[in-house]
Amino acid sequence: MDSKSQHTLELDKILARLADQAAFSASKELALALTPSNDPAEVRRRQKETSEARALLDMKPGLSIGGARDVRDLVRRALIDAVLEPKEMLDILATLQSARALKATITRLGERFPTLAAIVARIKDAPQLEREIQRCINERGEVVDDASPALRRIRIELRQAHDRLMTKLNELLSSSEMADVLQDPIITVRDERYVFPIRSEKRQQFHGIVHDQSASGATVFMEPLATVELNNRWRSLQIEEQQEVLRILRRLSGMVAADASGLMSNVEALAELDLAFAKANYSAAIRGVEPELRDLHIEVTAADEDIHPSAYPLYLKDARHPLLTGNVVPITVYFGGRIVSLVITGPNTGGKTVALKTVGLLCLMAQAGLHIPAAEGSAVPVFENIFADIGDEQSIEQSLSTFSSHLKNIVHILAEANDRCLVLLDELGAGTDPVEGSALALAILQYLQQRRIMTMVATHYAELKAYAYTTPGVQNASVDFDVETLSPTYHLSIGLPGRSNALAIAARLGLNPEIIEMARHMISPSQMQIETLLWEIQRERRDAEEARMAMESDRDAAARLRREIAAERQSIEDERRRILAETRAQAEGELNEVRSRLRRLMAEAESARTRSQIAAALQETKDIGQHLPELPSSRGAAIDMGEPASGSIAVGDTVWIPSLNLLGEVVAGADAQNLVEVQVGSFRTKVPAAGLEKRSPRRKAEPQPSPTVAPAAEVPLQLDLRGWRAEDVEPVLDRYLNDAYLAGLPFVRIVHGKGTGVLRQVVRDIVSRHSLVKSARSGEAGEGGDGVTVVSLAV
Repeated sequence: MDSKSQHTLELDKILARLADQAAFSASKELALALTPSNDPAEVRRRQKETSEARALLDMKPGLSIGGARDVRDLVRRALIDAVLEPKEMLDILATLQSARALKATITRLGERFPTLAAIVARIKDAPQLEREIQRCINERGEVVDDASPALRRIRIELRQAHDRLMTKLNELLSSSEMADVLQDPIITVRDERYVFPIRSEKRQQFHGIVHDQSASGATVFMEPLATVELNNRWRSLQIEEQQEVLRILRRLSGMVAADASGLMSNVEALAELDLAFAKANYSAAIRGVEPELRDLHIEVTAADEDIHPSAYPLYLKDARHPLLTGNVVPITVYFGGRIVSLVITGPNTGGKTVALKTVGLLCLMAQAGLHIPAAEGSAVPVFENIFADIGDEQSIEQSLSTFSSHLKNIVHILAEANDRCLVLLDELGAGTDPVEGSALALAILQYLQQRRIMTMVATHYAELKAYAYTTPGVQNASVDFDVETLSPTYHLSIGLPGRSNALAIAARLGLNPEIIEMARHMISPSQMQIETLLWEIQRERRDAEEARMAMESDRDAAARLRREIAAERQSIEDERRRILAETRAQAEGELNEVRSRLRRLMAEAESARTRSQIAAALQETKDIGQHLPELPSSRGAAIDMGEPASGSIAVGDTVWIPSLNLLGEVVAGADAQNLVEVQVGSFRTKVPAAGLEKRSPRRKAEPQPSPTVAPAAEVPLQLDLRGWRAEDVEPVLDRYLNDAYLAGLPFVRIVHGKGTGVLRQVVRDIVSRHSLVKSARSGEAGEGGDGVTVVSLAV
């Protein structure tokens, strides 16, 4: 990839910001050295790596490389037999621990994050080195006593020697002979020996060795002869301790050297992983997305004029330059395939250069594996190279003018570019005679277009606008400018050329109208008509675009509302069906239980031998029959009693059995006990003949409509009884509970207020004994408290 163009498009600034997201020096180096790839497979791998890292950090926000350090220099030193310091050993330990923890976490999630799992698979564990460093060095960077038996022995003896020395020194310090010779009653250290501060004039009276003298000469620091041997022993043990610590550290350094390749591999893997985390964090910072990678040579034929912009090889939707701050206006750019070249025109400071840089930089970022600041659905090809000639590159040292400098870059670009490259040219042909400059610009654009090299050009030349209008494969684009406010809108429109607006800007800035009018007459009428027509077309297109966006917004809102209503209706219908199914199942269960009891009673009645037993069975049957109309399956249905008939009861007659509230058919005449056998539905029973009423033969039953149940929407969830008299409440409340139960409502709210509590007590007495009420409770704090009773209905 062309390094000069990368610098022109400011990729180095993006990489510097990426490096700021890295956690340690090794990954910062990788970030700063990151270069775009032109291998599609590698670009896909890099993009997948960034996307996986962002998803992983969304899942585990605190995940990082922890305390890992770039210990490669330490490992190299260990390889040449250098002895590492304890704190350096702790850096190696932290790196090993972080690598091991990250490897375990990501390996466990390997199916979801295979690219990251492939990185941590290169991490080598070094359990023995970890254990030894932990055993020998504490968290303060000190070699502990248990690092070796010899060190433990030496330190025990060292403490004992020190205690004996200090005891002797304190004895001397407190003796009466010392009071006259001491400058200060303290014990101090000189040359790593314990000494006393002695007055210079008394030095002859003190038996000891001089180690130092104060700046004024008034004090000499002397070691008492009585403690020389104790001091010697203490110093000797200190030296032994230092040598043993050195031996331990040398052994640990040797272990580091033995694991050198694994440690190096771990740092490199951690650096790659941290770079992936840095890319993920930078993606979140710029609100980036993973772009779709497309084939550069997707063909969009000229016949297909209505193709959506998203189908082009390069499609950047709502793209933003990542280095701009504040209220950045996004742009949408698309070309490639049918549109080989894009010619951007418009006034100065209107955003032409920013548009070029945005497209070039985002393509470089994508090929470097970075997410791009654009909307979902954006797509870019993988270019073999990206060339950019942007900005004033006048060189005093090389005696090059602006035109010469640009032309030198263009010569290089034309020599290197092919049909797999992207070329970005700012102010093509500027800096020289306008006539020759426009001709040269037109020739260069035509050269690139004929070779099918994707090109974006920013220019003021009208000739290039006309060329774009008349040449297949070349498209006009423009940046908008608000003449009223003399400010650019930075909005990019594909399909229309822009106006320079020089005369309008001059007028707004106060230039003499006479001069402006003179300039206007110097422009050819045809050119003025073209400019005016372009302006009107651009305005109408902008109005149409605004209307289209408003219609799309209204359509999306309506569609969203329809989806919400449909979802709510479905939820209500599902709940209604669930409640009805539960009610139906409960009713069927109760009915089956009643049928079972009836069959048992029929059997008992048939086997009964005494009138009292028969009477008891019939009474129980009657009790059961009285409850049959209350079953949910019978709720609201009228009982068919048939029409009364005269005459005696015979086999085949239809009879009404008052004790059962049912019609039956006589199948056997009265026996010795005057019991008649009657067929009732699917079962038979014997009942006293005196308890039967003859009825006319039943017609064939016609299908009866199912009882009408009020829909839930017609029965309110709340009944407000505030202000009612207590004696008027019961019929109203009973009717409301019946309606709510038939509508399938699971619960209702009875609002009675707090007041004196009389109305509340009346309501709760009624619901406590109502057959359709499952339970009742006072309202919660957010439901009205004691002023409300929440009733759960039986279902």
